[in-house]
Amino acid sequence: MANLEILVSELPRLIQSLKLTIGDSNEIMQQIIPINNAQEQLRNIKKLIAQELRFESVKNSAIATLPRLITGTTLFIPSVGLVDPVIAEKFGNSETKISLTDLQLKIDSWIEWGYFLQAIAADILSDIQLVNQLNSDISHLSISNELEILNEKLKINLDFYKYNLLTHQLQKVSDYQKQLLQLQQKLNHIFNTIKNSRSLLNILLGVSAFYGKSGFALEWLDDDHELIISSEEKFQELTDILNDCDFFQEQIATLIVQCDTLNQQGEQALKKIEQESSEETINGQEVEIVPKFSTPKIVSLALIIASSLLLLTFGGWKIREQNLSLTQEKSAYAKFKSAQKLGMEAASLVQKPPHPLKVWQQAETKWYQAIDLLDTIPHETSVYDRAKKKLAYYQINYKFISQRALIEKKALENLESAQKLAAEANFFVQNLPHSQLSRQQAKDKWQQAINLLEAIPESTSVSVQAKEMLTIYKINYAATSQQF
Repeated sequence: MANLEILVSELPRLIQSLKLTIGDSNEIMQQIIPINNAQEQLRNIKKLIAQELRFESVKNSAIATLPRLITGTTLFIPSVGLVDPVIAEKFGNSETKISLTDLQLKIDSWIEWGYFLQAIAADILSDIQLVNQLNSDISHLSISNELEILNEKLKINLDFYKYNLLTHQLQKVSDYQKQLLQLQQKLNHIFNTIKNSRSLLNILLGVSAFYGKSGFALEWLDDDHELIISSEEKFQELTDILNDCDFFQEQIATLIVQCDTLNQQGEQALKKIEQESSEETINGQEVEIVPKFSTPKIVSLALIIASSLLLLTFGGWKIREQNLSLTQEKSAYAKFKSAQKLGMEAASLVQKPPHPLKVWQQAETKWYQAIDLLDTIPHETSVYDRAKKKLAYYQINYKFISQRALIEKKALENLESAQKLAAEANFFVQNLPHSQLSRQQAKDKWQQAINLLEAIPESTSVSVQAKEMLTIYKINYAATSQQF
């Protein structure tokens, strides 16, 4: 138990290393090694737990428990501090003790997360265009930083008294407005990419463009299988990023209206200066005249413009709401409820893995059907916002389950191929027992079968059968080698 307690004390460090920072492609490959090392140490802890449980079983005592070393109130993470509530599930809950059996299940989920990160890293590095785009994104500011800079630049007090200076200031306002429109377009693209993409890699491209130089890391999948991302010591779910996009769009719209107001004020001031300059001369020379209109009038004009925009926006919304078809609303609500039902069924199917391939494929189909339903809900309906949030992490669920289905399918193929090779090896030995060539071919077949079985992950449903076959196949291989 002492060795086990020492290893368990390392869990906070191991779990913290199970994340993948997305950004410079050269750094992605370097992260695979610590992830592999963490998985290996987790497997060692799992083996010691199994030994401890067998020992306790012999003593006919209750399952031993360990003091929980990974609680949200006591665990300190390097450069993060106390565990953020968004990611607390990755490290555990606030219980003071955890049974060895429960700890085994936790370790399984951490190891699985490591496999998922490795698969994502491999997918990224195999796509040259995606790698180039990620490398490009880290050379640009994040959306929030760009918006903050433009907001500061627009804090301009127009000089209504000097023609040349006012012209220069208005040109700056015009340039800032163009930058805001470009940022608005970029934000729309990011939002649509994250919201509508069914490929996790495309979603990550949207997230990469959102964070820019700030970078981000894949931290965990929570209980609802929603992806949790960290950037600059801030943890967010994918739906939180979509909500930030909405918030930033509102800020951009406000700043664009501010630019329009400044432009209108400045143009009126320029006309006034030009008019009065042409009327008044001293000694035959034109002079610069202070415009004869008051600041209250300018403020009043700005308020009128802003009020008009608000009235137009509110009025448009009311008209759209009033014209909304009752049939469309009922259909949207029905789709939302059906999608939720499919999501719950899919999640229920894959509880307590491992599962055979058929189960993973059934769950994959249900997630796909749920995504299809949510994707067709019109934005005018009352359930659209809820559907949008669901859609974001349903897409992550679909990607994750699809990956598990592929792993299970590959494991099953390996098992069947190994059985076929074993049958061929037996054929050579039984039908041509005295042929040196047949014994060599049999030996090669056994080795190929062994390699296939050893490649089957423990997390798959055929793992137990593969281990049993592996023991027999190794004995047969040794016997064939000795005869040879």
